[in-house]
Amino acid sequence: MKIQVINEQLSVSGQISTEEVKQLADEGVELLVCNRPEGEAADQTPFAEIAAAAKGAGIEAVQIAFKSGEMKPGQVAEFADLLGTKKKIHAYCRTGNRSFNLYSAAFAASGGPKEEILAKAEQVGINVNDTINPYYSGDQNSMAAEAKISQFQSGATPSYDVVIVGAGSGGISAASSLLKRVSGIRIALIDPAEEHFYQPGWTMVGGGVFDVTSTRRRMEDLIPARTTWIKQAVKGFHPAENEVELEDGSHIGYEQLIVAPGLKLNLDAVKGFRESLGKNGVTTNYLYQYAPYTFELVKGLKQGKALFTQPPMPIKCAGAPQKALYLSCDYWRRNNVLNNIDVDFMNAGGVLFGVSDYVPALQSYIDRYGANVNYNCNLEAIDADAKTAQFRVVAGEREGEEITKPFDMIHVCPPQCAPDFVSQSELAGPGGWLEVDQFSLQHVRFANVWGLGDVMNTPNAKTMAAVRKQVPVVAQNIADVLKGRTIHSGYDGYGSCPLTVENGKIVLAEFGYGGKILPTFPTWLLQGKNPTRSAWILKKDILPGIYWNAMLKGREWMAGPQDLDRLRS
Repeated sequence: MKIQVINEQLSVSGQISTEEVKQLADEGVELLVCNRPEGEAADQTPFAEIAAAAKGAGIEAVQIAFKSGEMKPGQVAEFADLLGTKKKIHAYCRTGNRSFNLYSAAFAASGGPKEEILAKAEQVGINVNDTINPYYSGDQNSMAAEAKISQFQSGATPSYDVVIVGAGSGGISAASSLLKRVSGIRIALIDPAEEHFYQPGWTMVGGGVFDVTSTRRRMEDLIPARTTWIKQAVKGFHPAENEVELEDGSHIGYEQLIVAPGLKLNLDAVKGFRESLGKNGVTTNYLYQYAPYTFELVKGLKQGKALFTQPPMPIKCAGAPQKALYLSCDYWRRNNVLNNIDVDFMNAGGVLFGVSDYVPALQSYIDRYGANVNYNCNLEAIDADAKTAQFRVVAGEREGEEITKPFDMIHVCPPQCAPDFVSQSELAGPGGWLEVDQFSLQHVRFANVWGLGDVMNTPNAKTMAAVRKQVPVVAQNIADVLKGRTIHSGYDGYGSCPLTVENGKIVLAEFGYGGKILPTFPTWLLQGKNPTRSAWILKKDILPGIYWNAMLKGREWMAGPQDLDRLRS
């Protein structure tokens, strides 16, 4: 629960739980006001349950419910009467937006100064112009004004300076960075997720190095202050109107839009995969709930056949499929069972790794572990009961041939694509990815739309390290646009892939567009093309802290943007 304190009498928030009612009582709340109709969302706590909890805590509960855009004058008057009781009030809706709009209307109707409510609206990041303007038109008592007030849509299209779709690493970091650059900026962050994950840690979970719970945080604890969190899914985009459409049909307006929802794991692209996950030896490190199962399988396998798959590009963290192989084989080697296990790497691509400089070191570990690499073999189906996987050869002399492989465990990297609400929108380019300029990260057709992270069509590695370099570019460019300046910040395609070739050593691959090597640290420290203990320490002990405590908070250490003109020359 993220509370916005409006004044000494009133606070607002998004949906509360019965457990949080006691917290509000401890903070002195005497009156609870619900502004949500029943059944607005599947995860919504019914008002009756909230009211019962409130009664038990000694709080009065009232429901003044209305859909977004359908506030009525009578509801404004009812809320104004509650304010007149001088009781300490907490009002809630889905996000807090409607509750604050209701308060703003009551404030304006009572003759409160317009400048005061606008200043408060700017502070909390909610646009109330449509809500309050009818009350300040000078003819509130006329029939025309009454008609206008009864018809106005409170929050029908709330608008922000910047709307960010996706509260992943890119979205949260961008919000934090923008808040540092532009004073008083109004930002809305749209994401329905309750939890946020450090996904680069899941490979380490699958290798028995990290506990999976260390990769998870509550989303509400990470949303930057002075940012409005709209806890909904996005249905689509209306770039000509500068609006985002939400799942409930409401719209959010923007001056600038950042699209950063990540990508979609297309589990159904492999027949039988979804229903097999987490049992019969079928696993993936690409999902939080199954990464621990990977290590369970590794520990339990003493002999037999192990398969590791990689789908066609693009995928997030292109090295992750073989990282799972390396850490598994290293565990088996250390426990003297590797010689009893047949290991196959089934790669839909034609090379071990896309940047040739790092292949020799990786190939040496493939040889050390005795793994068989099968190129141009794409996973199409899994029969978990029979413990077989079916592949199709996608290139070369055997193109079209079907191959069936038995397994005792199979680690699957699922095929990946852009989310449907992006791929089916006007913002999509070829392949369904968000179509942006690869250097400025600005949309190629809509100048006030920007991209971040895995959703884009840019030819860089889809990694968290890439996002860390992209965020300052987008944040600075948007800041310049909002201040009427020409954009000058560029992204050089930087990505980093810490390839965990064994427990205790990593090949730290750092590269940009065209496979250009872009080391962050001197070669004597990390020896980028060779496995090192220092790179392992960086990955295991340092990067998680940098992620949670620096990147998400807008600290751009060693991540400054490049000069846009130079990159384009």
